[in-house]
This record gives sequence, C-alpha cells and structure tokens, in this order.
Amino acid sequence: MQHNNVLILDFGSQYTQLIARRVRELNIYCEIHPFNKIPSNLDRFNAVILSGSPFSVRGENALHPDLTEIRGKKPLLGVCYGAQYLAHFSGGEVAPSNTREYGRANLSYIKEGEDFFKLIHEGSQVWMSHSDTIKDLPTGAVLLASTRDVKNAAYKIEGEDTYAIQFHPEVYHSVDGKQLLHNFLVDIAGLKQDWTPQSFIEETVEELKVKLGNDKVVLGLSGGVDSSVAAMLLNKAIGKNLYCIFVNNGLLRKNEFQDVLDQYQDMGLNVKGVDASARFLDALEGKSDPEEKRKTIGRVFIEVFDDEAHQIQEVKWLAQGTIYPDVIESVSATGGPSATIKSHHNVGGLPDFMKLKVVEPLKLLFKDEVRRVGASMNMDKQLLGRHPFPGPGLAIRILGDITPEKVRILQEVDAIFINNLKSWNLYDKVWQAGAMLLPVNSVGVMGDERTYEKCVALRAVESTDGMTADWVNLPYEFLQKTSNEIINKVKGVNRVVYDISSKPPATIEWE
Repeated sequence: MQHNNVLILDFGSQYTQLIARRVRELNIYCEIHPFNKIPSNLDRFNAVILSGSPFSVRGENALHPDLTEIRGKKPLLGVCYGAQYLAHFSGGEVAPSNTREYGRANLSYIKEGEDFFKLIHEGSQVWMSHSDTIKDLPTGAVLLASTRDVKNAAYKIEGEDTYAIQFHPEVYHSVDGKQLLHNFLVDIAGLKQDWTPQSFIEETVEELKVKLGNDKVVLGLSGGVDSSVAAMLLNKAIGKNLYCIFVNNGLLRKNEFQDVLDQYQDMGLNVKGVDASARFLDALEGKSDPEEKRKTIGRVFIEVFDDEAHQIQEVKWLAQGTIYPDVIESVSATGGPSATIKSHHNVGGLPDFMKLKVVEPLKLLFKDEVRRVGASMNMDKQLLGRHPFPGPGLAIRILGDITPEKVRILQEVDAIFINNLKSWNLYDKVWQAGAMLLPVNSVGVMGDERTYEKCVALRAVESTDGMTADWVNLPYEFLQKTSNEIINKVKGVNRVVYDISSKPPATIEWE
C-alpha cells in the first residue's frame, strides 16, 4: 500500500502496541518490528520510533539495535528506553533515579519555539514509567522539556531530526501525547494523514482480486467482529467464490446459532450453518481440565470444518480473521516466540491439514480499526459492537466437566445478564461480559424448602485490548435485579456472585 509508513522498533514494552494505535489514530500507517529484526528495505519507512522496555540500558542484557541506516537519515523519536539508549550510547549518562519516576508528572519547563511541543504548554500532564534516568544529555543534544523530578524529560539532537522523551505519549494519562506525536510525525517528519478505513477497504479489495483471481476461498465464521469483517471484504472482492461455514459447537450463547445465521443472510454472504453440537458435547463428556477441553474443541472443529470444506470442489484458499496483535505476538522483542496466541484466533494446524493457502485480509489492523472498517462498509452496529467471546465458548465458563444440563443453565443465566446490560444501556460501556458456572453447590431457601443448587459468577470488565482489564462498577440496583431474575427463572441456580477481580492478577475468563 502506497502510504507514509512509520517503523516502530519494539524493545519489549507493554506499551508498544499503544504507540502503534496512537499513530494509526492520526491516520498514519505504521508497523511494529522487533529491535533486532529491522526490515532490510528501510526505504519504505518515513520515520522511526524506538519503544520503551523492561530492560535497562546499563545492564549486561541491554538491547542494542543497529541504527546505522536510521540515525540522522530518518526522523527518529526515542520513547523512554529509546531516549535512554540514544543518550547512554552517544556520550550522555544514564543512572539509577534517586526519586521514584512512575505515574503522573507535569511539564515544568518547555523550550519556546519548538515545533515538537507546538500547542503543548507548561503544566501539561505526562506519564512516567522508568527506574533509570538521563543524568547527562548525549553529545549535541538540546534540552526541550523538564518536570519537577526529571530534568532531562525531552531533548533533541542538533543537526538531526532526532528527538527523545522519557515519558510515554501513547498512554491515556499523557494528556497531550497525541498532539506530541502529531507534531513529530506531521510537522517535523512531514507525513501525510491518509491511512483511513475507506482507503484500506479500496486497496485491500483490489489486492484480494489480484491475489485470488477466480479461486475459491473457504472461511470459518465465528459470529464475531473479525471473521465477519474479513468475510465482507472477501465478498466484495470475489463474491460467489467465497464459501463461509458457521459451526455450532453447542457452546454458543442462547439462540445464537440461528440469530447469527439470520444476520449473515441479511449481509448477502454465502453461509452454510452446521449444527455439530451433539458431536462436540459427546467428545467433551467427562473432560474437566481446561486445556484438555480447549484441545478437544479445536480437534473436533477441525474435523467438522474439514468435512464441510471437502464438499466444496477445488477450494484453494483458507481465509482467517487474523488481526495485527496476533501477528505481533508471534515474535517477541527478543526474537523468539512470545506467549502462545489463543487457539480461537487461529485454526491451529488447519492449513497444513487441508493443504490450503492462507489469506488474512485483516492482518494489518487492530481491533478498533477492524470495527471502523466494518462501519465504513455499513455493517450492522450490533454485530460490530459485539463483545469478545472465547473460541471454546461456554466450555471455559463451565468450570469442571461439561454436560448438556450445565450448558442449558449457563445459557439461560448468560442471556438474562446480557439482555439486562442492553436494556439498562450498559452493554456498550462494558468491553466484555459473561457468566461462569461454578463447580460448587450452595444451600438456599425457596419458599419453605431448603435447596442445594448451583452458584454462578457474573463478570464484566472494561479494557482496550484484553491485555489488562478492570472490573466494571455496575449499579447495585442492576446487580440486584439481575440476581433476582436469575434465581427466580433459572432452575438449578440459587446463588449469584459478582467478580470484582482485575487483570492482572486475575484473568478475564476463569479457565
């Protein structure tokens, strides 16, 4: 794609993806690459950003990028570790900080007349997160900004478009962070802001037409945002040659199989619904270990999907809804494999099993960009706003073994919870919500009778990407009404609790 392109070199910071998302919000395209795997063709990048890092530039394990073809040749911005790296190895000094440099701080000094700080004023709040500090600036550096505790909060190198900051402009708490990135990328580096959902759609559809020609493509739909937007892009490119398969594993939400099929028909997609719920539940019988359940569901899905795909003659491509975080996470900042991508993001082993080539039309996009692309294609707002839902479905929200009766109970509980969130206008304020069926019974009283029935836990979190999450402070009146409705209407449940754990240390799902 012929757009301005920013290269972000990742040193393992938890905030690196946030940098990319902030750059994309400026309608500027960017890519993340590990610091030690700098692309050989640097001509396609117009500016470079060095990320933060959990490492210290003073340590034996300091990360050393080769900036020979970057420094002084392209506009360069060092953030946190990047700023300290430029200082430490260019005649400056980085030392352990005498004061705590984490959290909110305010700019107490800004050098006048600098484009880098245009429209940003003294007192602006920034976010610090480092244990080392730049004691002496590197050779040829000019101080641009300070805070009360951090003298060298920002600097530039004279004679170069090289800038460095010790704070994080990408996080929400740096209130003028987006403006600072705009100043660097647009005013200093001269990049155009032409990376838009509509331009992505037009260019991707044209690329797909050329790549796929008259070949047939099979796509496994999940009912979620990613696979649905991928299907719409492919449908625009190849129409009738796209064959979509939506498998009911028996672990979807109440009535979801038919509801989603109806929704897809309204979108003009060629979709075949396959109800394999009995096959999945039979395979899961007696299995209670979370990983064993996931592997069983993955194996059966491959079998069902393969059976259906073989009924389509001369299929050459498998389409997947892989998005950019999946691609990034496949390689860590140290060049090796990072945490394993969740199995439902990718059909594990399926391309080799079926001998198909893979096409991934969304692999350049973040989740919020996927939604914007879908909106630009006039896709249903309800589908685009759908909460993330785990690939194994309710199997990992039923702690312990799976039975049809447990699935029924949890589907009923989940339906009440989700429908109430919608009727109270809370659904769109929550990133993800669901119910967990716990492997315990509790004593209760209904009428004059003693009961000994199941306990369910409700979970609602707010997040941007699922990497961290905070529990949502739902109104007591909402929780009271929802609890009463569940206990009164769902046979087999006599107790409801609300999960107020954040991630970390907890996870969003319970298994």
